[in-house]
Amino acid sequence: MKKAVLFAVAVLVLSGAIFTKAQAEGRHKSITVFTWAGAFDSSVIKDFYKKTGYRINYVNFDLDETMYAKLKAAKGGDYDVIIADDYIIETAIAEGLVDKLDKSKLKNYGNINPLYQGQFYDKTDEYTIPYAAGILSIVYDPALTKVDIQGYGDLWDPSLKNNVGIVGAFRDIDGVALKTLGYSFNDENIEHIKAAGEKLKELAPNIRLIKDDNMQDDLLSGEIAAGIMYTSQVTLAKLAKPSLKLVFPKEGIGFGIMAAFIPVNAPNKEAAHAFLDVLLDAQNAKKNLEYIGYYSANTAADPLISPKYKEFLTLPKEFSQDQMEMIQNISPEAEAEHQIIWTEFKKATGRK
Repeated sequence: MKKAVLFAVAVLVLSGAIFTKAQAEGRHKSITVFTWAGAFDSSVIKDFYKKTGYRINYVNFDLDETMYAKLKAAKGGDYDVIIADDYIIETAIAEGLVDKLDKSKLKNYGNINPLYQGQFYDKTDEYTIPYAAGILSIVYDPALTKVDIQGYGDLWDPSLKNNVGIVGAFRDIDGVALKTLGYSFNDENIEHIKAAGEKLKELAPNIRLIKDDNMQDDLLSGEIAAGIMYTSQVTLAKLAKPSLKLVFPKEGIGFGIMAAFIPVNAPNKEAAHAFLDVLLDAQNAKKNLEYIGYYSANTAADPLISPKYKEFLTLPKEFSQDQMEMIQNISPEAEAEHQIIWTEFKKATGRK
């Protein structure tokens, strides 16, 4: 028996596995974090383990709706921390599946950028912390177009015929047409949505691609000259080719927030709060944001972000809430009309 213990100690020493007190106390414990794959820089997970001794049981979902179905089936249990999109969190809170935060356990709570607080899904900031933001922006190659793109409306320019790529998120793209007409992304007036549909049909000749995956590659190869892309795609494109132009549309920016919350029946709420606080740490937030390529929701992290990322991971200082609008849940009738105009738009571009 002594021999076995000594051998185990020798292996630990030789492998450099020296446990801190926190690790020694909690090395067999874990918390379950439920979110998308690739949501964290690995060093942040290590930092959490070093500070608490808790390992992360990292469970992934593909769609927000999948997360919600599993959380509801678990009656707000099973998971300790969840990171998901704003609109689905609104539903989860309304269903009583989300616990209120104990902010006394979040010493880094003050690092949150107020711009991303008080939003529709958690107006009183009682349940969530914003993790990162996605901005509905435009990126284009000035060498491939003569248009000085300043807003969504410029994508209708005839010189961009068969030269524009867009993501397949219909509320986002239908919303672009609404914004060019002077309406809100969340306008529920059926006649306004129909007008946006007609406006989109005028854009159809310029559309070369409608896709969600890796559109940055199409811009980098010259397949398209301009695109409305997901934030992570813009990040990859700009890193690969700094001469690309990033545009914050003059009509106003649509954006969404990924936020973290603790389910109402989370198995270990104490450790869950500790994990949230690690995410709110400025250095950790900087690492995660540069890793995932989304906009910073952490004011303390902003000055730490590397210069090569700063242009497209932080908003200009002069930006205000008035220039930004979150894309929210709307009435079933308005949602159905959006589906109709999106289908008609895709047909007009030659896609089913």
